[in-house]
Amino acid sequence: MARTASVLVDWERIDTVLVDMDGTLLDLAFDNFFWLELIPAHYARLNGCSVAEARERLSRRFDAIQGTLNWYCLDHWSKDLGFDVKGLKYDHRHLVSYLPCARDFLAAVRARGKNLWIVTNAHRDTLAVKTEQTGIDRLVDRIVSSHDLRAPKESESFWSELERRHPFDRRRTLFIEDSLSVLAAAAGFGIGHTLAIRRPDSRRPPREIDGFTGVDGVADLL
Repeated sequence: MARTASVLVDWERIDTVLVDMDGTLLDLAFDNFFWLELIPAHYARLNGCSVAEARERLSRRFDAIQGTLNWYCLDHWSKDLGFDVKGLKYDHRHLVSYLPCARDFLAAVRARGKNLWIVTNAHRDTLAVKTEQTGIDRLVDRIVSSHDLRAPKESESFWSELERRHPFDRRRTLFIEDSLSVLAAAAGFGIGHTLAIRRPDSRRPPREIDGFTGVDGVADLL
């Protein structure tokens, strides 16, 4: 049986809530479809190879820079792959959707009077597509992209620069995220409260989470 929200989060000890976007508020099913299915198929058509071969080539490129700022950068991938990645994402924006009860969760956090920020590795071009489709920017106080801070969330530099530009008490901050490497960086920086999302993609079953308290989704916190 899942623990209640009152056990998972002691709201009296929280001033600021930092929330990841993709896989925490928005369904990672879109991103998995886009990068694992649509991009390989488009690459295969343009390069005259099979989709299986395209996936193999792309996997090597993705793995080589995973966790770096370029890994999340649409400008980088448009140049590297030779086609308009942002345009392709915009053409499929109708597939972007919220995870269950994400909007209700954001409303509940605001009702508690907490600072509510999205912190994301998404490129600003990706944010433009997703905010236009979902209006998520109107549901939070601030959206911070790692590209603004010139460092991915996996790095200590991101957290230091975030605190410098937007001061907050790290000990009284809750961070909710689906990436374990990002959670580890946040915890190492001293973020006082962390939660891992077990089911970032609604099409896939929940994952096993080690090292962090996990919830299937933010719906568990309502």
